[in-house]
Amino acid sequence: MGSSEHVIEGGNDWSLPLQQTKVSLAHKVRGILKYFGPAFIVSVAYIDPGNFGTNISGGSLFNYDLLWVILASNLMAVFLQIISAKLGIATGKNLPTLCGEVFSRHTNWVLWVIAEIAAIATDLAEFLGGALGFYLLLHIPMLWAGLLTGAVTFSLVCLEKYGHRLIEVIIGGLVAVISFSYVIELFLAKPDWSQVAYHCVVPNLNNQSLLVAVGMLGATVMPHVIYLHSHLVQPRRRMDPDNKRHLFREKIDVFVAMNIAFVINAAMVIVSAAAFHSRGIEVVSIEQAHQTLAPLLGPLSSAAFGAALLASGLSSSAVGTMSGQIIMQGFVGVKVSKATARLITMTPAMVIIGLGFNPMYVLVLSQVVLSFALPAAIISLLVLSNKRELMGNMVNSLPVKVIGILIAGAIISLNLVLLYQTFNS
Repeated sequence: MGSSEHVIEGGNDWSLPLQQTKVSLAHKVRGILKYFGPAFIVSVAYIDPGNFGTNISGGSLFNYDLLWVILASNLMAVFLQIISAKLGIATGKNLPTLCGEVFSRHTNWVLWVIAEIAAIATDLAEFLGGALGFYLLLHIPMLWAGLLTGAVTFSLVCLEKYGHRLIEVIIGGLVAVISFSYVIELFLAKPDWSQVAYHCVVPNLNNQSLLVAVGMLGATVMPHVIYLHSHLVQPRRRMDPDNKRHLFREKIDVFVAMNIAFVINAAMVIVSAAAFHSRGIEVVSIEQAHQTLAPLLGPLSSAAFGAALLASGLSSSAVGTMSGQIIMQGFVGVKVSKATARLITMTPAMVIIGLGFNPMYVLVLSQVVLSFALPAAIISLLVLSNKRELMGNMVNSLPVKVIGILIAGAIISLNLVLLYQTFNS
C-alpha cells in the first residue's frame, strides 16, 4: 500500500507543472482577449460600403489584377494603426488633441478642414451603403431607406453611453455578418485560386485601372480611423500601467482585425472577378451587382450580398460618427453633440440620394477623395510619434521612421500620378 500511495503522490507531483502551464496559458489568453476591441472597431472602416464600390468595380473591370493593391493597402493599414495606437498609449491623448496642442492654430484649421472633408466623404459612402442594404433587402424606396439608416445609426451611437465594450461587441457581430456572407459568396463563386495567388503578389497597373486602384487605397487605408484608434485605446490604458505590454496586446488586436478585413476585401474582388469579369459583365451599379448575382450564383448569394452591405453600412456609420466628434473637438476645440455631428455628415448623403445620382460612381469617387486626404493624417501621425518629448521610450525607431516616409511617399505619388493623368486627359 505504501508503494502504491507513493506512485499516486508521484503522479500528482508530475501533473502539477502541466496544470500550472494550462492555468498560466489560459490566464495569458484571457489577458490578451480583454484588449481585443479597438482594432475591430477600426477594421469596420476598412470594409465599409466604399470598399464594396471600389472592389466590385476592380473585380468586374480588371479581373484579379488589383488584388495586390488590397494586400499592399492592408500592410500599410497594419503599420499605421499600430503607430496610432502606440501614440495614444504613450501619451494618453488622441491624435487630433495632440495636433491641437503641438501645431499652430493655422495648421490645425487646415488639418481640420481636410479631416472634415474626409469625414463627409467617408460618411457619404457609409450612409449610402446602409441605405442600399435596406433598399435591396426590404425593397423600400431609397429615400425611406436613407431615413431608416439614419435612425438606426443614431441608436447605435447613443449606445456608447453604456460603455465602449458594448459598441465593440455590436460592431464585432456586424463584422461577423459581413465575414460569413462573403464566405458564402466565395463558396458559390468558385474562383481560379491559382490566379488569385498570382495577382496577390504580382503588381499590375495601367492607365485604365489607376483610378480604381487609388480608390481601393483610399477605401482601405482610411484617414478618420488613423485619428480614432489613438482615442479607442484610452480606456484600456487605464487598466494596465505597463505601456509596452499594452502595446504588444494591441498589436495582436490589430493583426487579427486587419487580416480579417484583408480577407473580406480580397473576397469582394475575387467574387466580382469570378462572377462578373469571367462572363464579360461590367458592373456599373450596386443594384446591378445584387440583381446579377442571383441568376449567376443563386438567390442565396444575392441575399448574402445585401446582408453584408447593410451590416457594413450600419457599423461603419457608427464608427464614422465617433471619429467625427474627436476630429472636431481635437483640432479646433469645437464641442458638438452626437446628433449635430451625425447631421453634418449625413446631409450630403441624403442630398445625393434625393438627386438620384448613381451610388456606385459616388462610392468610388468618395474613396478617391479619401486617398487625397490621407497624407495629412499620416504626416501628422508620423511627426508626433517621432517626438521623443511626447513618446518617451516608445518613440519611433529609425526603421519605423523610414517605413512611414516610404508609405506617405507612395500614397502621395499615386495621387499625383492620378492628378496628372486626369488633367492630361
